[in-house]
Amino acid sequence: MRSLDRMFEQSSRTLAQRTSRRSLLGALGQLLTGAALLPLLPLARGGRAEAATAQPDVNNPQSCDYWRYCAIDGFLCACCGGSTTSCPPGTVPSPITWIGTCHNPADDRHYMVSYNDCCGKTSCGHCDCNRNEREKPTYRPSRNNDLNWCLANGDDSNYHCSVSVILGVVPPGS
Repeated sequence: MRSLDRMFEQSSRTLAQRTSRRSLLGALGQLLTGAALLPLLPLARGGRAEAATAQPDVNNPQSCDYWRYCAIDGFLCACCGGSTTSCPPGTVPSPITWIGTCHNPADDRHYMVSYNDCCGKTSCGHCDCNRNEREKPTYRPSRNNDLNWCLANGDDSNYHCSVSVILGVVPPGS
């Protein structure tokens, strides 16, 4: 046991003679700085690239990639107890809407779609979808999805979810 004690004592004395508190604090600072910079190193993000190349589900009303949701912003009523075109029970549609023009890949036609907020309950919290294709600035409110359209309902001003109602086919060349 004495030889082990003597060895540790000798190595501790040698270390103390060659280093100072400043050098120890400097080394600790370098270690902490290196640890803070570690998240900035490049990572292999191949998994994300593969997920991005997957085909969007343009025919599923509970998917944000559904073709009718090209200008929607909010929770999808199809995931919140309603459907693509009807509000869930206990909510009422806002009388004011915004519109978008969406391309249906099934028939290769464009449709004018009205987006209604369903109001009266707290936010659904499921299937959040924010797509801003061809969105116009807020000075064109009928083409902007960033407004709380439930404010027009007075007492039922709580936003719950959004629906998309087809208004008609857009004529070719329009």
